[in-house]
Amino acid sequence: MSLALHRDAGVDATARLVLPPGSAEEAALVPQARVYRARHLLDVIARFAPESAAATEPPDDEGWARLSAQAIAHAPLTTDLADVKGQAAARRALEIAAAGGHSLLMLGPPGSGKSMLAHRFAGLLPPMSTLEALESAAVASLAARFELERWGQRPTCAPHHSASAVALVGGGSPPRPGEISLAHHGVLFLDELPEFPRAALEALREPLESGHIRISRAAMQTEFPARFQLVAAMNPCPCGFLGHPTQACRCTPDQVSRYQGKLSGPLLDRIDLHVEVPALPSEHLLTHRMGESSAAVRERVVAARERAQARQGMANQSLAGRALDQHALADPAALQFLHTTAARLGWSARGTHRALRVARTIADLAGLEGVEVAQVAEAVQYRRVLQRNG
Repeated sequence: MSLALHRDAGVDATARLVLPPGSAEEAALVPQARVYRARHLLDVIARFAPESAAATEPPDDEGWARLSAQAIAHAPLTTDLADVKGQAAARRALEIAAAGGHSLLMLGPPGSGKSMLAHRFAGLLPPMSTLEALESAAVASLAARFELERWGQRPTCAPHHSASAVALVGGGSPPRPGEISLAHHGVLFLDELPEFPRAALEALREPLESGHIRISRAAMQTEFPARFQLVAAMNPCPCGFLGHPTQACRCTPDQVSRYQGKLSGPLLDRIDLHVEVPALPSEHLLTHRMGESSAAVRERVVAARERAQARQGMANQSLAGRALDQHALADPAALQFLHTTAARLGWSARGTHRALRVARTIADLAGLEGVEVAQVAEAVQYRRVLQRNG
């Protein structure tokens, strides 16, 4: 409410809010808001009543207080990408996803580190701006899930695979935000992706493209923001051990096909990066040195995002149509390579464009002005792990 009040140009700048504890601290996060906290209605009366009508007892000094905006404090990371040993391809995919705002699907057997990687993804993203933090906090406050100590931290929402479509995208009467809106400007992690209800997964298609979700009911229409980064994980088959170096897979080809077929082609088309996370031998885990830290990767991510913002005013994931043609800056050889690959693999137009966006992000990470064949070749590798036709 405080954010909406001061975001509208026609609102009187002298407007003030008097709120109880808890609500007042939230409303005061808006920098230009004038918020006063009152612990009791008598504090409000004592503040505004004429002196002749004031109570004989002096008012509580703590009962009425002007609150000032709280600056975003960048808390130290509790999880670090350095904890992940090996998995160079998955770590690279996480960096590209963070730099371009791309969605990511990780495919691998149980225990290969998919969840560990996903829960460290938010630490690779740039710090939140004040407006992003306010929008994220407003949605969390609407769902009674805002915590003041997490102010300015990118949320990571990880609903269980038994979550319904309403829990995931929002709904009810009156409509309430779902997990995709609670992950606004943050990360939505869907583990065991094929186990989610089909209706819930298909409901993700629109917000992945538009960044918002519209919920229609007989009495009203409600729109919630939902600009999140999707990080999903799945096993390659029902038992999880297809392609495992030491564990034998017990699934038949028909079972594997049905399991992977739970994910529709249109949904997979909207996931920019598909990467395999293989099982690592125990000696590799025990002897391999620690990887690069989240802070070091985040520096490259921030630099790549700044290049994209200066060039086109948006993240690479949002490029579409004429803007993609204008800002991809791909040389003819790179475009020819992409067209040949797309025709050979039977990609849709959407899948081809998403590969070009990923190539643009890879070029930004390398500090290149244009997209060359090497960047397109790497981007192609991130769309060949799991492919469906419908």
